[in-house]
Amino acid sequence: MPRHIVVAPDKFKGSISAADAAAEISRGLQRRDPTIRTIECPIADGGEGTLAAALAAGFERIPVAAPGPTGERTLTAYARKGQLAVIEMADISGLHRLPAGVLRPMTASSRGLGTVVARALDDGCREIVLGIGGSACTDGGAGFLRALGAEVVNAHGSPIRDGGGALSQATMLDVSWLHPGLGDAKITLASDVDNPLCGPTGAAAVYGPQKGATPTQVAELDAALAHWADRVAAATGRDARDSPGAGAAGGVGFAALTVLQAEFRSGIDLILELVGIDQHLDGACAVITGEGSLDHQSLHGKAPIGVRLHATARDVPTYAIVGVSRLSPEEEAASQFAAIYSLQDREPDVARSMAGAADLIASAAEELAAEHLLAVDRSREERTGLLTNRSSE
Repeated sequence: MPRHIVVAPDKFKGSISAADAAAEISRGLQRRDPTIRTIECPIADGGEGTLAAALAAGFERIPVAAPGPTGERTLTAYARKGQLAVIEMADISGLHRLPAGVLRPMTASSRGLGTVVARALDDGCREIVLGIGGSACTDGGAGFLRALGAEVVNAHGSPIRDGGGALSQATMLDVSWLHPGLGDAKITLASDVDNPLCGPTGAAAVYGPQKGATPTQVAELDAALAHWADRVAAATGRDARDSPGAGAAGGVGFAALTVLQAEFRSGIDLILELVGIDQHLDGACAVITGEGSLDHQSLHGKAPIGVRLHATARDVPTYAIVGVSRLSPEEEAASQFAAIYSLQDREPDVARSMAGAADLIASAAEELAAEHLLAVDRSREERTGLLTNRSSE
């Protein structure tokens, strides 16, 4: 029985999905030699692509209608396996869900995420994994909690408006009517963001500008989040504003950690566990991973490094195919990839590289196979186990 190659890329953002990238890598390898056997295992780090990774791993797609970040009806889904639900916030309350792409830093809400969680609880799921990267909102998770039954009112006893800009008007949080399914549910946050809720490294200061906030609005949002944290602490007797991950998804991390007592985990570690990467690595002779941009940030918990760490623990060499590598030679050495192939080396024009990513990925994989994976003689073929035993054919 020949050994196999695990193909586990993340998405190439703005260009090609993780699943399509995996298919193109397999195509390139098998174009070089059709007897190479691959296991495609597209991955994500808790942000965009989390839902697709779960579905590719055999989860069932459960369609749901939920409000988008500005309240419009959005058709989304969650992934289910037994009582386990995997929910991707980016597909519900993400930047790409903003109508006409217009950024709404003060009014965008996480309400839709709570709507999907409530649906999963109604369906009997009691293990909820929330991939919370890529959100469009900075509302401290208030919308998320309200969709789960919480009430947030102003000094007149009226519900506050959605969005982070209205948090400063909150005078009370009432969690008496939270969804009853939360009583015996386990909530896990999957994220690569470890920021606190407030302050210079908090949700508003670091991520607010990406969501359209001006410097003045960043200051307003940061003050509103601190005010909101005081109200949450008064209602629950707990305060996770300074906990790692509290600033994830504009403060959804804070709401889940404090009110729902969720567990925070590295997004890539959790997703790799869900897709069964360790089982796929059993008996593998190599792993090929990748993403759009391999940079300094990638070395601190991003998807390709997570794959490489799992593979290294099993003495399996890991190769990377990326859109562009921004690593210095020293950083490339520190990454411990067996080799890194960049699409930019094949097509320096960024626009053409992104447009033609599928063919470029397949070409890089074909070259990788020729240079590193294929046997040059019969004895090496037998040692690597990459090719089928033709004598048995």
